[in-house]
Amino acid sequence: MTVTHEQARWFHETFEKLCDNVEKAVLGKRNVIRLVLTALLSEGHLLLEDYPGTGKTQLARALANTVQGSHARIQFTPDLLPSDVTGVTVYDQGKGAFEFHPGPIFHSIVLADEINRASPKTQSALLEVMEEGRVTVDGATREVGRPFMVIATQNPIEQAGTYRLPEAQLDRFLMKTSVGYPDQNATVELLMNSSVRDRATLVTPIITAPTVTQMAEMADQVYIDPAIVAYVSALIDESRRHKHVRLGASMRGCLALVRTAKVWALAEGRSQVLPDDVKALAQPVLCHRLILDPEAMFNGVTVDDVIGDLLTSVPAPQERVS
Repeated sequence: MTVTHEQARWFHETFEKLCDNVEKAVLGKRNVIRLVLTALLSEGHLLLEDYPGTGKTQLARALANTVQGSHARIQFTPDLLPSDVTGVTVYDQGKGAFEFHPGPIFHSIVLADEINRASPKTQSALLEVMEEGRVTVDGATREVGRPFMVIATQNPIEQAGTYRLPEAQLDRFLMKTSVGYPDQNATVELLMNSSVRDRATLVTPIITAPTVTQMAEMADQVYIDPAIVAYVSALIDESRRHKHVRLGASMRGCLALVRTAKVWALAEGRSQVLPDDVKALAQPVLCHRLILDPEAMFNGVTVDDVIGDLLTSVPAPQERVS
């Protein structure tokens, strides 16, 4: 099955309504909101890394409030235990049996606030559920359901008392982006409405959880030409051979670029992927997956520089294969 023009138009209109709704809480960040929604509809997870006070938590809570489903917030701290995330099995004396008490991970949208403040042991509690959508506790495996999304935040400046996320866990995040400071107009509007203490409360649900799953399944049917698939593959291969890269993008990153490009195309009202969709998403999808050579980092080379080189050196397809 392929997506019809009517379905593409409905998806585009719904996507724009979702953007408008979230933008009530996070002003002037339309492109960032589009990336966050793309991650949600690609059924992936998002890492928000930015300075304090830029609205990372507001954005995550606004997205959770937009979806009419369950959501939870976990404040990651050094004393947080894995069972505080996944849940625990306790003995019920009245029933004479062990009973599982689910943790906050059993929600549709989970905000992992300041994820790098928890110990590696606690961080690893997210590995299985982010990859497979299920949790194993005391030998019993339980599904978390659909939709399911982890939005994690971390502060890149304050490193005291933090634990760096390992590469295996970073790779499980579909995208990584930052909110950034608001522009002049957004700043003035925020200051004029300074009496609103929590802008995320302005966001009310406008879409149900089953509709999110329906939109994700619709995005899977978007047509992507073999020439564009080959283009994505060439970008990933080149990332592994780049002179400044010690570890290139994984196969998971390759799949992420294809999946997000399908959602991005459909959000634009198109039923097929264009090379520009891949280019638009290369930075947020690949930036946390590339590990640079120490010498390159010492010389001031950044991941964004490398991704720019990849998009310049690998020619985009000009014609369709089929």
